[in-house]
Amino acid sequence: MIRHIVDFFGDEAQTRLRRRLFYLVLVLVVAADFVVPREHAEYLWERLPGWSAAYGFGSCVLLIFVSKFLGHQGGLMRREDYYD
Repeated sequence: MIRHIVDFFGDEAQTRLRRRLFYLVLVLVVAADFVVPREHAEYLWERLPGWSAAYGFGSCVLLIFVSKFLGHQGGLMRREDYYD
């Protein structure tokens, strides 16, 4: 069973199916956010449908860009043969 999973994520022939599955999951997450009751929300933006998905996506993208910046421009990244 694990072999099928590894082949699914590692095989180039499965790229189109993986991408469709990824988009389906994204649509389901945003659609599920429309079903959640909003009476417990404290702030205006928490009442917006899709806010959680957009906030999570934006935070993830920001985290990637900040870590790339710190790694390349901030001097945290070293050459592969730095300790040799």
